[in-house]
Amino acid sequence: MKAAPSLRARLLWRMLGLQCLLLTAFGVLVALSLHAANVAVDEDNAVEVLQNALQRDAHGRLSLRDTADLRELREEMPRLWYVIRDEAGRELRHGPVPAEFAGIGGALDRVSQARLGYLFGDDRIAGARLKRVDAGFGEVRILTTEKGRVMSASRLMWMALSLFATLILPLLAVMALVTAIATPMVVRWSLRSLEPVIAQARALDVERRGARLPEAGVPDEVRPLVSAVNGALARYDDGFERRRRFLADAAHELRTPIAILSARLESMPALPERERLLQDVARMSVLAEHLLDLQRLDRPEPQLEALDLGEIGQRVAADLAPLAIAAGYELAFEAWAKPVPVNGDALALERVLVNLVQNAIEYGGNRGTVTIRVAIEASDGVVEVCDEGPGIPPAHREHVFERFFRLQPHERGAGVGLNLVRDIVRLHRGAVEATDAQGGGACFRVALPLAAARGKGEG
Repeated sequence: MKAAPSLRARLLWRMLGLQCLLLTAFGVLVALSLHAANVAVDEDNAVEVLQNALQRDAHGRLSLRDTADLRELREEMPRLWYVIRDEAGRELRHGPVPAEFAGIGGALDRVSQARLGYLFGDDRIAGARLKRVDAGFGEVRILTTEKGRVMSASRLMWMALSLFATLILPLLAVMALVTAIATPMVVRWSLRSLEPVIAQARALDVERRGARLPEAGVPDEVRPLVSAVNGALARYDDGFERRRRFLADAAHELRTPIAILSARLESMPALPERERLLQDVARMSVLAEHLLDLQRLDRPEPQLEALDLGEIGQRVAADLAPLAIAAGYELAFEAWAKPVPVNGDALALERVLVNLVQNAIEYGGNRGTVTIRVAIEASDGVVEVCDEGPGIPPAHREHVFERFFRLQPHERGAGVGLNLVRDIVRLHRGAVEATDAQGGGACFRVALPLAAARGKGEG
Protein backbone atom coordinates (compact mmCIF):
# COMPACT_ATOMS: atom_id res chain seq x y z
CA MET A 1 0.00 0.00 0.00
CA LYS A 2 1.43 3.34 -1.05
CA ALA A 3 2.07 5.67 1.87
CA ALA A 4 0.14 8.95 1.85
CA PRO A 5 2.19 12.17 1.80
CA SER A 6 2.80 13.73 5.19
CA LEU A 7 0.84 16.71 6.48
CA ARG A 8 3.99 18.83 6.22
CA ALA A 9 4.45 18.02 2.52
CA ARG A 10 0.78 18.65 1.72
CA LEU A 11 0.75 21.98 3.55
CA LEU A 12 4.07 23.06 2.01
CA TRP A 13 3.06 22.40 -1.60
CA ARG A 14 -0.36 23.94 -1.15
CA MET A 15 1.11 27.07 0.44
CA LEU A 16 3.64 27.41 -2.38
CA GLY A 17 0.94 26.97 -5.01
CA LEU A 18 -1.28 29.54 -3.32
CA GLN A 19 1.58 32.05 -3.06
CA CYS A 20 2.49 31.59 -6.74
CA LEU A 21 -1.13 32.06 -7.78
CA LEU A 22 -1.61 35.18 -5.64
CA LEU A 23 1.62 36.85 -6.79
CA THR A 24 0.88 36.11 -10.45
CA ALA A 25 -2.64 37.50 -10.08
CA PHE A 26 -1.16 40.59 -8.39
CA GLY A 27 1.23 41.18 -11.29
CA VAL A 28 -1.53 40.79 -13.88
CA LEU A 29 -3.79 43.20 -11.99
CA VAL A 30 -1.00 45.80 -11.79
CA ALA A 31 -0.33 45.58 -15.52
CA LEU A 32 -4.03 45.81 -16.39
CA SER A 33 -4.46 48.76 -14.04
CA LEU A 34 -1.62 50.61 -15.70
CA HIS A 35 -3.06 49.91 -19.12
CA ALA A 36 -6.57 50.96 -18.09
CA ALA A 37 -5.23 54.24 -16.65
CA ASN A 38 -3.45 55.10 -19.95
CA VAL A 39 -0.10 55.38 -18.22
CA ALA A 40 2.78 56.37 -20.57
CA VAL A 41 5.92 54.34 -20.78
CA ASP A 42 7.92 57.28 -19.32
CA GLU A 43 8.03 61.06 -19.32
CA ASP A 44 10.63 61.18 -22.13
CA ASN A 45 8.50 59.24 -24.59
CA ALA A 46 7.47 62.28 -26.66
CA VAL A 47 11.02 63.69 -26.47
CA GLU A 48 12.46 60.43 -27.80
CA VAL A 49 9.96 60.26 -30.68
CA LEU A 50 10.75 63.85 -31.72
CA GLN A 51 14.51 63.29 -31.38
CA ASN A 52 14.39 60.24 -33.66
CA ALA A 53 12.30 62.10 -36.29
CA LEU A 54 14.33 65.37 -36.26
CA GLN A 55 16.38 66.37 -39.31
CA ARG A 56 18.07 69.51 -40.84
CA ASP A 57 17.82 70.50 -44.50
CA ALA A 58 20.55 72.06 -46.68
CA HIS A 59 19.63 75.56 -45.55
CA GLY A 60 19.96 74.63 -41.86
CA ARG A 61 16.22 74.61 -41.21
CA LEU A 62 14.84 72.03 -38.73
CA SER A 63 12.10 69.61 -39.76
CA LEU A 64 10.60 66.24 -38.74
CA ARG A 65 10.51 63.08 -40.81
CA ASP A 66 7.15 61.33 -40.99
CA THR A 67 8.09 58.28 -38.91
CA ALA A 68 5.69 55.61 -37.72
CA ASP A 69 6.25 56.57 -34.09
CA LEU A 70 5.54 60.22 -34.86
CA ARG A 71 2.30 59.34 -36.69
CA GLU A 72 1.21 57.15 -33.77
CA LEU A 73 2.06 59.91 -31.30
CA ARG A 74 0.03 62.48 -33.27
CA GLU A 75 -2.93 60.10 -33.52
CA GLU A 76 -2.95 59.52 -29.79
CA MET A 77 -2.30 63.21 -28.98
CA PRO A 78 -4.11 65.44 -31.54
CA ARG A 79 -3.06 68.57 -29.60
CA LEU A 80 0.61 67.63 -29.58
CA TRP A 81 2.88 70.65 -29.29
CA TYR A 82 6.64 71.13 -29.22
CA VAL A 83 9.36 73.80 -29.52
CA ILE A 84 12.72 72.57 -30.86
CA ARG A 85 15.66 75.01 -30.71
CA ASP A 86 19.21 74.40 -31.98
CA GLU A 87 22.44 76.01 -30.83
CA ALA A 88 22.13 78.78 -33.47
CA GLY A 89 18.77 79.80 -32.06
CA ARG A 90 16.69 78.39 -34.93
CA GLU A 91 13.34 77.00 -33.75
CA LEU A 92 10.76 74.53 -34.96
CA ARG A 93 7.33 74.99 -33.40
CA HIS A 94 4.15 72.99 -33.78
CA GLY A 95 0.76 72.86 -32.15
CA PRO A 96 -0.88 74.96 -29.46
CA VAL A 97 2.12 75.81 -27.33
CA PRO A 98 0.83 76.84 -23.88
CA ALA A 99 1.32 80.54 -23.23
CA GLU A 100 3.28 79.74 -20.08
CA PHE A 101 5.99 78.10 -22.21
CA ALA A 102 5.74 80.07 -25.49
CA GLY A 103 7.98 82.93 -24.36
CA ILE A 104 10.79 80.89 -22.86
CA GLY A 105 12.87 81.23 -26.00
CA GLY A 106 16.58 80.96 -25.16
CA ALA A 107 16.17 81.66 -21.45
CA LEU A 108 16.88 78.00 -20.63
CA ASP A 109 19.55 77.24 -23.25
CA ARG A 110 22.09 76.41 -20.56
CA VAL A 111 19.72 73.93 -18.83
CA SER A 112 20.29 70.30 -19.85
CA GLN A 113 16.90 69.02 -18.67
CA ALA A 114 13.94 70.20 -16.61
CA ARG A 115 10.35 69.39 -15.71
CA LEU A 116 7.94 72.32 -15.92
CA GLY A 117 4.27 72.86 -15.39
CA TYR A 118 2.97 73.77 -11.90
CA LEU A 119 1.98 77.11 -10.33
CA PHE A 120 1.11 77.80 -6.73
CA GLY A 121 -2.54 77.84 -5.80
CA ASP A 122 -5.43 76.12 -7.47
CA ASP A 123 -4.39 76.84 -11.07
CA ARG A 124 -2.64 73.79 -12.47
CA ILE A 125 -1.24 73.97 -15.98
CA ALA A 126 -0.21 71.20 -18.32
CA GLY A 127 3.24 69.80 -17.64
CA ALA A 128 6.17 70.17 -20.03
CA ARG A 129 9.48 68.41 -20.44
CA LEU A 130 12.68 70.25 -21.44
CA LYS A 131 15.65 68.17 -22.48
CA ARG A 132 18.90 68.78 -24.39
CA VAL A 133 19.56 65.87 -26.78
CA ASP A 134 21.91 64.93 -29.60
CA ALA A 135 20.07 64.98 -32.93
CA GLY A 136 23.00 63.58 -34.95
CA PHE A 137 23.84 66.88 -36.57
CA GLY A 138 24.32 68.68 -33.29
CA GLU A 139 22.66 69.28 -29.96
CA VAL A 140 19.16 70.67 -29.78
CA ARG A 141 16.80 71.57 -26.98
CA ILE A 142 13.33 69.99 -27.12
CA LEU A 143 10.46 71.46 -25.12
CA THR A 144 7.25 69.45 -25.36
CA THR A 145 4.48 67.82 -23.36
CA GLU A 146 5.50 65.45 -20.63
CA LYS A 147 2.85 63.01 -21.83
CA GLY A 148 3.67 60.22 -24.22
CA ARG A 149 2.05 57.40 -26.12
CA VAL A 150 -0.27 55.01 -24.32
CA MET A 151 1.28 51.56 -23.82
CA SER A 152 0.67 49.14 -26.64
CA ALA A 153 -0.17 45.49 -26.13
CA SER A 154 3.42 44.46 -26.78
CA ARG A 155 4.74 47.03 -24.33
CA LEU A 156 2.13 45.91 -21.81
CA MET A 157 3.34 42.32 -22.18
CA TRP A 158 6.96 43.39 -21.87
CA MET A 159 6.15 45.40 -18.77
CA ALA A 160 4.28 42.44 -17.23
CA LEU A 161 7.22 40.12 -17.94
CA SER A 162 9.65 42.68 -16.53
CA LEU A 163 7.49 43.04 -13.43
CA PHE A 164 7.37 39.26 -13.02
CA ALA A 165 11.13 38.85 -13.51
CA THR A 166 12.25 41.76 -11.36
CA LEU A 167 9.65 41.73 -8.58
CA ILE A 168 7.31 38.76 -8.47
CA LEU A 169 9.85 35.99 -9.16
CA PRO A 170 12.38 37.13 -6.49
CA LEU A 171 9.54 37.70 -4.03
CA LEU A 172 8.15 34.24 -4.78
CA ALA A 173 11.59 32.69 -4.25
CA VAL A 174 11.97 34.41 -0.88
CA MET A 175 8.46 33.42 0.20
CA ALA A 176 9.04 29.82 -0.94
CA LEU A 177 12.25 29.63 1.08
CA VAL A 178 10.57 31.06 4.16
CA THR A 179 7.60 28.73 3.72
CA ALA A 180 9.84 25.67 3.30
CA ILE A 181 11.62 26.52 6.55
CA ALA A 182 8.62 27.67 8.55
CA THR A 183 6.04 25.05 7.53
CA PRO A 184 7.70 22.03 9.25
CA MET A 185 8.22 24.13 12.37
CA VAL A 186 4.62 25.34 12.38
CA VAL A 187 3.29 21.82 11.85
CA ARG A 188 5.54 20.45 14.59
CA TRP A 189 4.49 23.17 17.03
CA SER A 190 0.83 22.78 16.11
CA LEU A 191 0.89 19.00 16.63
CA ARG A 192 2.85 19.18 19.88
CA SER A 193 -0.43 19.27 21.79
CA LEU A 194 -1.16 15.78 20.42
CA GLU A 195 1.83 14.20 22.20
CA PRO A 196 -0.21 13.36 25.35
CA VAL A 197 -2.87 11.82 23.13
CA ILE A 198 -0.28 9.69 21.33
CA ALA A 199 1.30 8.60 24.62
CA GLN A 200 -2.11 7.63 26.02
CA ALA A 201 -3.02 5.77 22.83
CA ARG A 202 0.20 3.75 22.98
CA ALA A 203 -0.55 2.85 26.60
CA LEU A 204 -4.03 1.49 25.82
CA ASP A 205 -4.40 -2.10 26.94
CA VAL A 206 -7.20 -4.37 25.80
CA GLU A 207 -7.32 -5.85 29.30
CA ARG A 208 -7.80 -2.49 31.01
CA ARG A 209 -11.12 -0.80 30.47
CA GLY A 210 -12.13 2.78 31.10
CA ALA A 211 -9.11 4.40 29.42
CA ARG A 212 -9.80 7.45 27.26
CA LEU A 213 -7.68 9.77 25.14
CA PRO A 214 -7.32 13.29 26.60
CA GLU A 215 -9.19 15.98 24.68
CA ALA A 216 -7.90 19.00 26.64
CA GLY A 217 -5.62 21.16 24.51
CA VAL A 218 -6.32 19.19 21.32
CA PRO A 219 -6.71 21.43 18.21
CA ASP A 220 -10.29 21.91 17.07
CA GLU A 221 -9.52 20.24 13.74
CA VAL A 222 -8.34 17.04 15.47
CA ARG A 223 -10.83 16.97 18.36
CA PRO A 224 -13.56 15.17 16.32
CA LEU A 225 -11.12 12.33 15.61
CA VAL A 226 -10.14 12.03 19.30
CA SER A 227 -13.81 12.14 20.30
CA ALA A 228 -14.62 9.41 17.78
CA VAL A 229 -11.83 7.20 19.18
CA ASN A 230 -13.11 7.78 22.72
CA GLY A 231 -16.59 6.87 21.55
CA ALA A 232 -15.24 3.64 20.06
CA LEU A 233 -13.43 2.86 23.34
CA ALA A 234 -16.65 3.46 25.27
CA ARG A 235 -18.57 1.08 22.97
CA TYR A 236 -15.79 -1.49 23.37
CA ASP A 237 -16.00 -1.22 27.16
CA ASP A 238 -19.76 -1.61 27.01
CA GLY A 239 -19.48 -4.71 24.82
CA PHE A 240 -16.77 -6.15 27.06
CA GLU A 241 -18.96 -5.60 30.12
CA ARG A 242 -21.89 -7.38 28.46
CA ARG A 243 -19.58 -10.26 27.57
CA ARG A 244 -18.27 -10.42 31.14
CA ARG A 245 -21.78 -10.53 32.60
CA PHE A 246 -22.76 -13.25 30.12
CA LEU A 247 -19.79 -15.40 31.07
CA ALA A 248 -20.50 -14.99 34.78
CA ASP A 249 -24.20 -15.76 34.39
CA ALA A 250 -23.52 -18.73 32.11
CA ALA A 251 -20.95 -20.18 34.51
CA HIS A 252 -23.28 -19.88 37.52
CA GLU A 253 -26.21 -21.28 35.60
CA LEU A 254 -24.15 -24.27 34.41
CA ARG A 255 -22.94 -25.31 37.86
CA THR A 256 -26.36 -26.36 39.14
CA PRO A 257 -27.41 -28.68 36.24
CA ILE A 258 -23.87 -30.12 36.14
CA ALA A 259 -24.03 -30.96 39.85
CA ILE A 260 -27.48 -32.53 39.45
CA LEU A 261 -26.34 -34.55 36.43
CA SER A 262 -23.23 -35.73 38.26
CA ALA A 263 -25.27 -36.83 41.29
CA ARG A 264 -27.70 -38.80 39.13
CA LEU A 265 -24.84 -40.50 37.29
CA GLU A 266 -23.24 -41.47 40.58
CA SER A 267 -26.43 -43.27 41.57
CA MET A 268 -26.48 -45.33 38.37
CA PRO A 269 -25.07 -48.87 38.21
CA ALA A 270 -21.33 -49.08 37.56
CA LEU A 271 -21.30 -49.58 33.81
CA PRO A 272 -18.71 -48.48 31.18
CA GLU A 273 -21.18 -45.95 29.83
CA ARG A 274 -21.55 -44.45 33.31
CA GLU A 275 -17.78 -43.88 33.58
CA ARG A 276 -17.59 -42.17 30.20
CA LEU A 277 -20.54 -39.95 31.09
CA LEU A 278 -18.88 -39.04 34.39
CA GLN A 279 -15.73 -38.01 32.48
CA ASP A 280 -17.80 -35.85 30.17
CA VAL A 281 -19.57 -34.22 33.10
CA ALA A 282 -16.18 -33.59 34.71
CA ARG A 283 -15.05 -31.75 31.57
CA MET A 284 -18.20 -29.65 31.66
CA SER A 285 -17.50 -28.82 35.28
CA VAL A 286 -13.93 -27.77 34.39
CA LEU A 287 -15.28 -25.53 31.61
CA ALA A 288 -17.68 -23.87 34.04
CA GLU A 289 -14.80 -23.28 36.46
CA HIS A 290 -12.78 -21.75 33.62
CA LEU A 291 -15.61 -19.35 32.89
CA LEU A 292 -15.79 -18.38 36.55
CA ASP A 293 -12.04 -17.85 36.59
CA LEU A 294 -12.29 -15.53 33.59
CA GLN A 295 -14.99 -13.54 35.36
CA ARG A 296 -13.03 -13.36 38.61
CA LEU A 297 -9.84 -12.25 36.86
CA ASP A 298 -11.62 -9.47 34.97
CA ARG A 299 -10.22 -6.77 37.24
CA PRO A 300 -7.80 -3.90 36.49
CA GLU A 301 -5.24 -5.31 38.91
CA PRO A 302 -5.13 -8.70 40.70
CA GLN A 303 -5.23 -8.80 44.51
CA LEU A 304 -1.67 -9.90 45.31
CA GLU A 305 -0.31 -11.40 48.51
CA ALA A 306 2.93 -13.09 49.56
CA LEU A 307 2.90 -16.74 48.43
CA ASP A 308 5.21 -19.73 48.17
CA LEU A 309 5.14 -21.38 44.76
CA GLY A 310 6.39 -24.60 46.32
CA GLU A 311 3.35 -24.85 48.59
CA ILE A 312 0.97 -24.20 45.71
CA GLY A 313 2.66 -26.82 43.55
CA GLN A 314 2.61 -29.38 46.37
CA ARG A 315 -1.09 -28.78 47.04
CA VAL A 316 -2.02 -29.14 43.36
CA ALA A 317 0.06 -32.33 43.06
CA ALA A 318 -1.75 -33.85 46.06
CA ASP A 319 -5.20 -32.88 44.73
CA LEU A 320 -4.66 -34.17 41.20
CA ALA A 321 -2.64 -37.29 41.96
CA PRO A 322 -5.73 -39.57 42.01
CA LEU A 323 -6.91 -38.16 38.68
CA ALA A 324 -3.47 -38.70 37.10
CA ILE A 325 -3.17 -42.26 38.45
CA ALA A 326 -6.68 -43.11 37.22
CA ALA A 327 -5.68 -41.92 33.73
CA GLY A 328 -2.57 -44.17 33.67
CA TYR A 329 0.15 -41.69 34.76
CA GLU A 330 2.59 -41.35 37.57
CA LEU A 331 2.69 -37.87 39.16
CA ALA A 332 6.04 -36.54 40.37
CA PHE A 333 6.70 -33.35 42.33
CA GLU A 334 10.16 -31.79 42.50
CA ALA A 335 10.43 -28.79 44.83
CA TRP A 336 13.08 -26.14 45.55
CA ALA A 337 14.77 -26.76 48.86
CA LYS A 338 13.66 -23.39 50.22
CA PRO A 339 10.53 -21.27 49.71
CA VAL A 340 9.99 -19.67 46.31
CA PRO A 341 8.40 -16.33 47.32
CA VAL A 342 6.18 -14.50 44.81
CA ASN A 343 3.41 -11.96 45.07
CA GLY A 344 0.20 -13.26 43.57
CA ASP A 345 -3.41 -14.38 43.79
CA ALA A 346 -3.40 -17.82 45.40
CA LEU A 347 -6.57 -19.09 43.69
CA ALA A 348 -5.45 -17.79 40.31
CA LEU A 349 -1.98 -19.33 40.49
CA GLU A 350 -3.46 -22.60 41.71
CA ARG A 351 -5.76 -22.55 38.68
CA VAL A 352 -2.67 -22.11 36.44
CA LEU A 353 -1.09 -25.31 37.78
CA VAL A 354 -4.38 -27.23 37.76
CA ASN A 355 -4.97 -26.34 34.12
CA LEU A 356 -1.42 -27.28 33.11
CA VAL A 357 -1.60 -30.65 34.91
CA GLN A 358 -5.07 -31.39 33.47
CA ASN A 359 -3.73 -30.48 30.01
CA ALA A 360 -0.82 -32.94 30.50
CA ILE A 361 -3.26 -35.66 31.63
CA GLU A 362 -5.53 -35.00 28.67
CA TYR A 363 -2.84 -34.98 25.95
CA GLY A 364 0.09 -36.91 27.46
CA GLY A 365 -0.84 -40.21 25.85
CA ASN A 366 -2.06 -41.91 29.11
CA ARG A 367 1.44 -43.16 29.92
CA GLY A 368 4.64 -42.12 31.60
CA THR A 369 5.09 -39.47 34.28
CA VAL A 370 3.64 -36.02 34.68
CA THR A 371 6.24 -33.93 36.54
CA ILE A 372 5.67 -30.69 38.46
CA ARG A 373 8.93 -28.86 39.11
CA VAL A 374 9.33 -25.68 41.19
CA ALA A 375 12.65 -23.77 41.33
CA ILE A 376 14.32 -20.35 41.36
CA GLU A 377 16.14 -19.14 38.28
CA ALA A 378 17.86 -15.75 38.47
CA SER A 379 15.17 -13.32 39.63
CA ASP A 380 12.18 -15.54 38.76
CA GLY A 381 10.24 -18.24 40.44
CA VAL A 382 9.72 -21.03 37.88
CA VAL A 383 7.12 -23.78 37.67
CA GLU A 384 7.35 -26.47 34.98
CA VAL A 385 4.72 -29.09 34.13
CA CYS A 386 6.10 -31.76 31.78
CA ASP A 387 4.71 -34.99 30.33
CA GLU A 388 6.08 -37.80 28.20
CA GLY A 389 3.49 -37.65 25.46
CA PRO A 390 3.78 -36.73 21.75
CA GLY A 391 4.65 -33.09 22.49
CA ILE A 392 3.64 -29.95 20.62
CA PRO A 393 4.95 -29.13 17.11
CA PRO A 394 7.15 -25.99 17.19
CA ALA A 395 4.87 -24.19 14.73
CA HIS A 396 1.93 -24.50 17.16
CA ARG A 397 3.62 -23.60 20.44
CA GLU A 398 2.54 -19.98 20.33
CA HIS A 399 -0.95 -20.77 19.09
CA VAL A 400 -1.84 -23.22 21.90
CA PHE A 401 -2.34 -20.20 24.18
CA GLU A 402 -4.95 -18.69 21.87
CA ARG A 403 -8.57 -19.01 22.89
CA PHE A 404 -10.45 -21.95 21.31
CA PHE A 405 -7.30 -23.22 19.54
CA ARG A 406 -6.94 -26.99 19.15
CA LEU A 407 -4.12 -29.00 17.60
CA GLN A 408 -6.68 -31.38 16.08
CA PRO A 409 -10.15 -30.23 14.95
CA HIS A 410 -11.97 -33.00 16.83
CA GLU A 411 -10.03 -32.86 20.07
CA ARG A 412 -11.94 -32.82 23.31
CA GLY A 413 -11.91 -29.69 25.44
CA ALA A 414 -13.07 -26.11 24.92
CA GLY A 415 -9.68 -24.62 24.09
CA VAL A 416 -9.77 -22.04 26.90
CA GLY A 417 -7.59 -23.64 29.59
CA LEU A 418 -4.17 -22.57 28.25
CA ASN A 419 -5.54 -19.18 27.25
CA LEU A 420 -6.64 -18.70 30.85
CA VAL A 421 -3.15 -19.74 32.01
CA ARG A 422 -1.53 -17.07 29.83
CA ASP A 423 -3.95 -14.37 31.02
CA ILE A 424 -3.34 -15.16 34.69
CA VAL A 425 0.42 -15.23 34.23
CA ARG A 426 0.39 -11.87 32.43
CA LEU A 427 -1.65 -10.33 35.24
CA HIS A 428 1.17 -11.43 37.55
CA ARG A 429 3.81 -9.76 35.30
CA GLY A 430 5.13 -13.17 34.32
CA ALA A 431 5.61 -15.25 31.17
CA VAL A 432 4.61 -18.73 30.02
CA GLU A 433 5.96 -20.78 27.14
CA ALA A 434 5.64 -24.26 25.67
CA THR A 435 8.86 -26.23 25.07
CA ASP A 436 10.08 -29.81 24.69
CA ALA A 437 10.55 -31.96 27.77
CA GLN A 438 14.01 -33.47 28.28
CA GLY A 439 12.86 -37.03 27.69
CA GLY A 440 10.34 -36.11 25.00
CA GLY A 441 6.86 -34.75 25.40
CA ALA A 442 5.53 -31.27 26.15
CA CYS A 443 6.75 -28.99 28.89
CA PHE A 444 5.05 -25.74 29.97
CA ARG A 445 7.27 -23.28 31.81
CA VAL A 446 5.84 -20.45 33.93
CA ALA A 447 8.18 -17.72 35.20
CA LEU A 448 6.98 -15.19 37.82
CA PRO A 449 9.00 -12.34 39.37
CA LEU A 450 10.29 -13.19 42.82
CA ALA A 451 9.00 -11.14 45.73
CA ALA A 452 11.32 -8.34 46.87
CA ALA A 453 12.06 -9.97 50.21
CA ARG A 454 14.11 -13.16 49.83
CA GLY A 455 15.96 -15.01 52.48
CA LYS A 456 19.72 -14.75 52.48
CA GLY A 457 21.65 -17.62 51.02
CA GLU A 458 19.01 -18.61 48.47
CA GLY A 459 20.59 -19.55 45.22
